[in-house]
Amino acid sequence: MTRIDFYILPDASSEQRLTFTCRLIDKAQKLNNQVYVACDNAEQAQALSRLLWSFQPQSFIAHDLQGQPQRHAKVLLGWDDNCGDHHQVLVNLKKTIPTYFSRFERLTEVVSQEEQILEQTREHYSFYRERGYPINNNDMRR
Repeated sequence: MTRIDFYILPDASSEQRLTFTCRLIDKAQKLNNQVYVACDNAEQAQALSRLLWSFQPQSFIAHDLQGQPQRHAKVLLGWDDNCGDHHQVLVNLKKTIPTYFSRFERLTEVVSQEEQILEQTREHYSFYRERGYPINNNDMRR
């Protein structure tokens, strides 16, 4: 069964949400996991892609972007219903729950204090809880 983690951030900044997502991706890939990041659209995926190249001054996180030539990196950013062969870690930045979420070993939701994100992730939390998925809350506000 998919293990679900919510990371609750202290502020409402979409930039901070993406920066924290970069940190999660970095940690997962250092543990040798494949990561699929489900984005709402191409613009969000491209913004995250730019950040993955620059968020650490001394390095970058190699990744593939849907719709571009694939180098078979362990990290794939996408926005449609095709998550490729990935099945280890799913980072969900979408407004909705991806239909393929249950094929992943682990799913992560990054929660900022932006009202729309709070509302969406509350709905996601209820969905997972009602179906009996194990949920872990990581409150980063402390």
